[in-house]
Amino acid sequence: MSADAPAPDAAELRKRIDTTKAHPARVYDVFLGGKDNYPADREAAAMAAKANPRGHLDVRHNRDFVRRAVTVLADGTGIRQFLDIGTGLPTQQNVHQIAQAIAPDAEIVYVDNDPIVLVHAQALLTSSPEGRTDYIEADLREPDRILEAARHTLDFDRPVALVLAAVLHFIEDETAHPVVARLLDALPSGSHLVLSHLSADMNPGPITKVAETFHKRGFSFVLRRREEIERFVTDNGLELLDPGIVPSRHWRPDHAADATEAEGPAPERLDHLDEGRYVSISEATDEDVNIYVLVARKP
Repeated sequence: MSADAPAPDAAELRKRIDTTKAHPARVYDVFLGGKDNYPADREAAAMAAKANPRGHLDVRHNRDFVRRAVTVLADGTGIRQFLDIGTGLPTQQNVHQIAQAIAPDAEIVYVDNDPIVLVHAQALLTSSPEGRTDYIEADLREPDRILEAARHTLDFDRPVALVLAAVLHFIEDETAHPVVARLLDALPSGSHLVLSHLSADMNPGPITKVAETFHKRGFSFVLRRREEIERFVTDNGLELLDPGIVPSRHWRPDHAADATEAEGPAPERLDHLDEGRYVSISEATDEDVNIYVLVARKP
């Protein structure tokens, strides 16, 4: 589906949505205060919030890291192509909005496997006139399918930023490493990997309880240690950008306003999880963060 394609038949797509089972993209949407989720998603989010009352900070810190990383790549390294896999539902400051605000000719391909994301994909396809956006309905576990479809929009002879934000912890090791290797192998020199990943290194108690709740919901959920996350860099011969692999709040912070708060009072948007537990990311401390992030370059 491209920016020029007709809008999908929402009614037909909704028939494919299993509303009885939670989906990571929709649980993520709950924590962002979104409305495109179902009782099963809200129940999973509520259980996670009970296990880790300030877990919404990881979700929102992750979004803010993506904003900073895309800004650095578009503004500082001249990257004009982005492949965002595990896109999730449209939210504040999607990748194309960030990149095209800096470089209107930037081209972005989004990938997700939840039909409800495709229902809302038109919000991801509002490209600048000079640039282009596209959407692929596929699973991260299908790298060849993703690459084949992405070539309709992206030029793999020019550098591409591969964005894997908060998605690899849903993939087991035996799949995750070959998939990342296959994707990076297809990209030319000068391409970059943008990666964020939940870990139990920093605050193991709450995030381990969250992992248990997701396992009960049938999700694969892998809390990799820092050295295990580093393998995605070293195994693929990448070069880390400063400051390396760090908790999300320490990756080139610019102290900009939290974009996820732009729609209104965030406490009111999260009160269906647990009223009064909201904390702004500007008030977060290291004890609130369980997500490592990195940006690395392919030589």
